[in-house]
Amino acid sequence: MKNWFSQFRLRSRRAFIIAAVVLGGFFSFSFVTDYFELSKNIEIFTSLYREVNTYYVDEIEPAKFMRTGIDAMLKSLDPYTDYISESEMEDFRFMTTGQYGGIGALISKKEDDIIIADPYENFPAQKADLRAGDVLLEIDGKTVKGKSTDDVSKLLKGQPNTEVKLRIQRTGEKQPLDKVLVRQEIKVESVSFSGMLNEEVGYINLSGFRTNAGNEVISAFNKLKTQGMKKLVFDLRGNLGGSLDEAIRISGIFIPKGSLVVDTKGKVKEWDKSYRTYHEPVDLNMPVVVLIDGSSASASEIVSGVIQDYDRGVLIGQKSFGKGLVQTVRPLTYNTQVKITTAKYYIPSGRCIQAIDYSEKDAQNRPVKKADSLRVAFKTRNGRLVYDAGGVSPDMALEERALSNITVSLLIRRHIFDYATIYRSKNPVLAKPEDFKVDDATYEDFLTYIKDKDYDYTTESEKALEEFKDKAVKEKYFDAIKADYEAMKAKQKHDKDQDVRKHSDEIKAFLEQEIASRYYYQQGRTRASFRSDPEIKEAIAILSDDERYQSIVKPN
Repeated sequence: MKNWFSQFRLRSRRAFIIAAVVLGGFFSFSFVTDYFELSKNIEIFTSLYREVNTYYVDEIEPAKFMRTGIDAMLKSLDPYTDYISESEMEDFRFMTTGQYGGIGALISKKEDDIIIADPYENFPAQKADLRAGDVLLEIDGKTVKGKSTDDVSKLLKGQPNTEVKLRIQRTGEKQPLDKVLVRQEIKVESVSFSGMLNEEVGYINLSGFRTNAGNEVISAFNKLKTQGMKKLVFDLRGNLGGSLDEAIRISGIFIPKGSLVVDTKGKVKEWDKSYRTYHEPVDLNMPVVVLIDGSSASASEIVSGVIQDYDRGVLIGQKSFGKGLVQTVRPLTYNTQVKITTAKYYIPSGRCIQAIDYSEKDAQNRPVKKADSLRVAFKTRNGRLVYDAGGVSPDMALEERALSNITVSLLIRRHIFDYATIYRSKNPVLAKPEDFKVDDATYEDFLTYIKDKDYDYTTESEKALEEFKDKAVKEKYFDAIKADYEAMKAKQKHDKDQDVRKHSDEIKAFLEQEIASRYYYQQGRTRASFRSDPEIKEAIAILSDDERYQSIVKPN
């Protein structure tokens, strides 16, 4: 084996060098040197892998061992360059297309149980009356207790038009319920909700840039126009991005045909490209507000950046994530693929909004984030200053909502989720999500429900006090300050009952959304959130004040 490998390496290297000499006009000496380094290190890696796999004291799983090496190697580049194994292809396909064969429901784990977390409207789970909070007991006669969500997800997925039998336990029911569902092709739409906020203002929530997202937005846009929409709130908050083609398609809704959307530039100059809109616009004049936040990334930043650079609308919210990198999927052997960062993208003003330079590392080997003071200024079409290297900054920045500790604790421990399940079991119908409010009686009932539940939490000041104690113990002067420490701790101890009343408005808002989702699914959660959403309120206010809107997009 060793002789064969050495001979193969020598023949391959010799053939390549001869070719490089013959085609001297096409290859540089540096490229030959790079090839030598590449060949040398591949040989080292292969030899090391073989020797360790053969002689290591314990048994090694070759595939798992290699995957560890691949993941570590790619992780040293950036978070977006990724190896996709054959077994992961289905999940990758779902991420890009939103399609899979199954029942159409999200599941989650609660201790040893698998529960239905969110059934999708108009799909088999919802049609069979599976509800959020239902506990899955069996799938096709096999118990699922103690299994992982990945394992259960594989059992639920399958070819469309095939049956799957479920046994569930529902809150309020003494006996388990049996359900027979027929799997179908599930297509999770990118437009998660669209509707009217008032008589003139329409709303479109885009959750991702999956296949056909552009047509979904156009369809929603045109439908809202028939309902009287004269102004639009376009919600990209929490949208992590997706297809570049769909970002171009959606940008083209608002700007003239042939307008530049994005330039991509990378190491392979032949791949550098300018992308322009290729369809007639749907509307060039309608006032638009785009909502963004720290989780709006990639394709979301292209669309919001285009709207800002062409002064086509007003951006409200928080600075976006700052992902200005383009990934290309390349096929590998054995039905595997690699997703490689191949370029940076530049939006119409000429700026690249990439926040982190992964080619530079600090003393702790962490990638460097460009300082705000080093960001370069660019100009929009109307001459407004915008900046590179740090995400897209909104035209109107609103402070990010920081949830109280008690609300976070109630959400993490699923007490709000579980109470909504109980509420649904006792109340067969619910008013429209926009009209539903958690009244004082319902809130008192919720407080009674959580009275014996664990929702304790640690404040930042408590953490700091404990750290102070640890240092004092190590330095051996804690005994001298022990009385003071105990007094501070007693004063600092938070009253949980007081906190749930102090932050009742915030907790009620989450209760309203979760309860509304039990009756109206994902759109119910969205519709119930409008009343307590500061970005929505600000968007409506700006769209209702044309002078203020114009002063932002067309400054003097």
